[in-house]
Amino acid sequence: MLFSSITFLFYFAPILLAAYYGLRVRDTVLLLGSVIFYTWGEQLYVLLLIASIGVNYWLGLAIARSTDRRRLWLLIAGVSGNVAVLAYFKYLHFFLTALSGIVHLRPSVTAFNPHLILGISFFTFQLISYLADIYTKRVEPEKTPTSFAIYILMFPHLIAGPIVRFADIRKELHARALSVGHFGLGLQYFIVGLAQKVLIANTLAGPADTVFALPHEQLTGASAWIGLLSYTLQIFFDFCGYSNMAIGLAFMLGFRFPKNFDYPYAASSLTDFWRRWNMSLSFWFRDYVYIPLGGNRGSTLSTVRNLVIVFLLTGLWHGAAWTFVVWGLYHGMILLLERFCIGRLLARMSPLFQRLYVLLVVMVGWVFFRASTIKEAWRYLRALIVPPTWSLHEPPIFWLSPEAMAALILGLILSQPFLPSLLDHLGRPRIGRDPTVIEPRLDTYYVHALPLVVLAVLMVISVILLVSGTLNPFLYFRF
Repeated sequence: MLFSSITFLFYFAPILLAAYYGLRVRDTVLLLGSVIFYTWGEQLYVLLLIASIGVNYWLGLAIARSTDRRRLWLLIAGVSGNVAVLAYFKYLHFFLTALSGIVHLRPSVTAFNPHLILGISFFTFQLISYLADIYTKRVEPEKTPTSFAIYILMFPHLIAGPIVRFADIRKELHARALSVGHFGLGLQYFIVGLAQKVLIANTLAGPADTVFALPHEQLTGASAWIGLLSYTLQIFFDFCGYSNMAIGLAFMLGFRFPKNFDYPYAASSLTDFWRRWNMSLSFWFRDYVYIPLGGNRGSTLSTVRNLVIVFLLTGLWHGAAWTFVVWGLYHGMILLLERFCIGRLLARMSPLFQRLYVLLVVMVGWVFFRASTIKEAWRYLRALIVPPTWSLHEPPIFWLSPEAMAALILGLILSQPFLPSLLDHLGRPRIGRDPTVIEPRLDTYYVHALPLVVLAVLMVISVILLVSGTLNPFLYFRF
């Protein structure tokens, strides 16, 4: 079930919120609603998720009450078990195919491809962080099974993040701040996220898909750059839009999720980009992989090793394909260049140059992220630099719709922090601030980050386009 679907907007969400606020058994309503939400897309695989929740709930309690040596073995067993489930459903076919290139395997073996469970990468990382935080005594284990199940199963973040750590919402699992102000703020987040997804991401999906599907000989220089720019904005507004909708739904339910995007295309370096893009994932790898490996505290060689490992895993986390491996290693190599070679030079450049540099580096990476094979990615990159032709009368320029052109222009503007600067200048509270920090004045009904008329117009236009258009799933659902 998609947040940007008629079923969710006019049936599931209103019924669940009415029951959540109207009945006293809120935990039961939220848990049951989350199970229905997940079962809608994954049917009986919800039983595997429930079993995983039960096992990790027991492991958390066992780690907390065990001796140091046994605690370590329980942690290793828990992390290994979670990774094994993820590896089986997401990476087994990829590993078997790679292995068959070295050792001859029967076709029936390499053809084995388990179903990719929706959201498995997100809830697996939440389970691992939960066990790790208990082991390091950052948090106490959750003793109420229902509360722990809600932490993992809560539908706003279940299938596409953000990755919410137990410490972020531990108190709210037992005592939630429910008020008109919180609900109104959540509604604003949701409408903005819906508009980002429907008005920009969905509109740009057309030219992006068309261009990337063109045969190489038909790919002109202009069409290649427009297709790549379309995808660059599409993936940002798709994922940022989903995160904003998830944060908004969490506010309506009395929870506060961490911020997941902070204008990454306005970053001053690729290092800064990863502090702004999918922040919950970046910080997860920092805290549970990079720092435990030693971070940058050791020698230069160990720092290089740690960064390569982190971004190799980052690439694999996004997908079981060589294109994602190359994408992750590419980002890792650029980060190493910034750390040891060009970082100081880049810091002396103008902000405009820095942003153009980041945008170019990231866009080159998106070619590998979007292409089906490495060979296709190289062909596309070649078309960007040495295209067969630069004619402006070839697809998609010739028939690029006015809606797509408007989405391109609007996306370029809104991907930069112009609106937050304007709201700050006018002295208005704005959505771009950290949602985990609520200002007291936001608890009143009459304070809005955006004018009500703007939010109403965005909502109406989004719904009209959803009713008249085709279903366009979120890109990050497949990760």
